[in-house]
Amino acid sequence: MMQEEKNIVIVGGGITGLTAAYQLQKRIKEMDLPYTIKLIEASSRLGGKIQTIHKDGFTIERGPDSFLSRKKPAVQLVEELGLTDQLIQNATGQSYILVKNKLHKIPSGSFMGIPTELRSYLFSGLVSTSGKLRASLDYVIPKGKEKTDQSLGFFFRRRFGDELVDHLIEPLLSGIYSGDIDEMSLLATFPNFYHLEQKYGSLVRGLKQTMPKTNKKAKKKSGMFYSFKNGLETVVKTLEQELNRQSIVLNTTVDHIEKKEHVYHVLLDSGDVYKADAVLMATPHNTLSKIFSQYKMFEAIKDVPSTSVANVALAFDASAIKKEIYGTGFVVSRNSNFRITACTWTHRKWPTSTPLGKVLLRCYVGRPNDEEIVDLSDEEIIQVVLKDLNKTMKIRKKPEFTVITRWKHAMPQYTVGHLERLEKIRAAMKEKLPGVWIAGSSYEGVGIPDCIEQGRNAANHIVEYVMKKL
Repeated sequence: MMQEEKNIVIVGGGITGLTAAYQLQKRIKEMDLPYTIKLIEASSRLGGKIQTIHKDGFTIERGPDSFLSRKKPAVQLVEELGLTDQLIQNATGQSYILVKNKLHKIPSGSFMGIPTELRSYLFSGLVSTSGKLRASLDYVIPKGKEKTDQSLGFFFRRRFGDELVDHLIEPLLSGIYSGDIDEMSLLATFPNFYHLEQKYGSLVRGLKQTMPKTNKKAKKKSGMFYSFKNGLETVVKTLEQELNRQSIVLNTTVDHIEKKEHVYHVLLDSGDVYKADAVLMATPHNTLSKIFSQYKMFEAIKDVPSTSVANVALAFDASAIKKEIYGTGFVVSRNSNFRITACTWTHRKWPTSTPLGKVLLRCYVGRPNDEEIVDLSDEEIIQVVLKDLNKTMKIRKKPEFTVITRWKHAMPQYTVGHLERLEKIRAAMKEKLPGVWIAGSSYEGVGIPDCIEQGRNAANHIVEYVMKKL
């Protein structure tokens, strides 16, 4: 059956595709453009990795639990949707890092593990005396030669030495991307660090010069993260409600997209075909070479790795925890004898998530060299997690319930050369696939604000493109 509507097709209903659909719908209505949006999602729900469940009074996130308050695209979208009154900020508190099976406070005066006040590091047990001396050489080591790209690990090891990197920087940075910092692209993940080094010579000096000054007299430090009273899925549900119901197509896979003379034919697994004047691919990078199999341009990113991770939420009665640590959680360094990579004390970070007298912990598993743990049974994963937790917390009772969420091959890795590959692909798309865009966590940022910004930018490009076709 051939659909005759004049369509803009969005493939993928995660936060990127949802944002793009919402923005396009607004612009089409404002400008009275003769286009219909079709948002096609392979699964039975929208939101991608954003998924909230409510159980026995607990609010549990199966994917991300928050977004950074300082990143404006997400805040702007929340304001547009009228959700500001539902925002909550995380409760502030001490965070820890586990090194050689011991919890250490993350020193004050640091940014992503990088010291901005060396004094706090001098009295920390995180790094040995020789490690501290090596890290202080950042002040005198000259800036590196200009490079098109390099790995995060290479960059930080050159400036601070292995010990500070392995004990502090690596657990914090690799946790964001669930990847190996010795493989990850500096310019695709944290280009600001490269530019600070190039401008100031010393990374510590550069951070001191550019970081906003904190008010040391302030009684309470505000949290860095936002969520919603009823969980992150609030924004997904609101976006879904804003869209025309006829725009959303669930449980449907795009098998192939063919370029015709004036339009694209979007072939669905149902046998239907949509004609599209413009297409946004808001899907993982490894789907592109399948859907556009006649084009070789996507081969460059087809085999870029995506790691597998799982998170485990465990609900307890407060009496079950005999040695609770007061803080928001900890990350685990590589040299610790742990299989979990981090643990969030959710009941402390997000007090509204947990009934009074209860404890909610969320642990993460799946290092780059330990992804097979994700394939273990639920019971086996729970045993691994409880064994590790009991090395730092004395838990005397079994959890009241657990929720395990596996994300198989779901965390795209921005390996060295990522931006160069992306630039070449987009140049080829402009020539051979005009009117097709790519956006999402595989490309220009994995965080919720990054994906929202990509969705908004793609919508703007599409409007400009279709207007020229009228």
